Amino acid sequence: MLDRHHLVILREVSRAGSVTAAAERMNLSQPAISHAIAKLEAQHGVGVWRKTGRTLQLTQAGAYLLALAERLVPEFEHAERVLADMARGRRGALRIGMECHPCETWLMRVTGPFLVEWPDVDLEVRTAFRFDGIAALQAHEIDLLVTPDPVHAPDLRFQPVFDYELVLAVPRAHRLAGRAFIEPADLIDESLLSVPVTPDRLDIYTRFLIPAGCRPRRHVGIETTELMLQLVAAGRGVSVLPDWLLQEEGAGMPIAALRIGPAGLPKSINLGLRATDVETDYLRGFIELAGRIRH
Repeated sequence: MLDRHHLVILREVSRAGSVTAAAERMNLSQPAISHAIAKLEAQHGVGVWRKTGRTLQLTQAGAYLLALAERLVPEFEHAERVLADMARGRRGALRIGMECHPCETWLMRVTGPFLVEWPDVDLEVRTAFRFDGIAALQAHEIDLLVTPDPVHAPDLRFQPVFDYELVLAVPRAHRLAGRAFIEPADLIDESLLSVPVTPDRLDIYTRFLIPAGCRPRRHVGIETTELMLQLVAAGRGVSVLPDWLLQEEGAGMPIAALRIGPAGLPKSINLGLRATDVETDYLRGFIELAGRIRH
C-alpha cells in the first residue's frame, strides 16, 4: 500500500542526493529506508530507482511518485499544522447564523475587529428569516448563533451580550404619537410592518397582542430595515424595532418611538454555541469582543 511515508522518503532522497544523506535528515537508518522502498516495489511490482555507480536514478514509476510527493507532502504538512492550530483554538472556520435580522448592523461592528484579532480564522455569516438557528447549531451547520430567543438545552450554552427594548415606531403626526405607551387595542386598526416571519416568532404578537386577544388590521413583511423606516415615515404603517436601532437608523426621520405597554418589551441579544465548544479560543474571543461592542 502506498502511504505518505513512502512519498516522504522519495522526496528526501531526491533532495539529499543519496539514501545515506536522507537517512540522516530523517533520523532513520539506511537499511530502514531501503527496506521501505523494497517493500513498496514488491507490493506494486515496479522499480522505484536503480543504482548507477554511486548514484540513484529514478525509474518512470519513481519519477511519477516523486512528482506526486512534491505535490502531496506539503499538503499533508500544511494539514497537520492547521489541525494543530485548531486543537489550540487558533485556526478554523467560524460560521455565524443570525435569527435577529436587525442585529446585522451590530454584528458588522464586531466582525471587523474580530478579523483583525484572529487572522487565521475564516468567517462566514448566514442570515435568513426562515433560518432554524437552534437546529443548525445542534447539527454543526453553524458554530455561533446570534439570537434574541435562547433556549434551554443541555448541549447548548447562551451568553447574553446586551439588553434593549422593543419600541413601536410611528410617524410623528400619528394619532398615537406623544403617548407614554400603547395598549394592545391601539394596534387593531394599524398596518404592522415587520421582518417577514410568522407571527409566532414575533414578540409583539406572542407577548403583547395575542395574550390580549388583539390583532392588527394588516401584517406586512418587509425585507430591509431601511425600507421599513421609510414606509413608517410616509405613514404607510407602524413597526416594532429595537430602541437602539431606531435611534441610529431613524435619526433625522419624522418618526416617534413609543413604549409597548406600561412595562415595555425588554429583550437581550444572546450568542449561542455548543457546550463542547465553550473552550475554543476564537469562539471565546468573539464573545468577549461582542460584549465590548454593545451597539
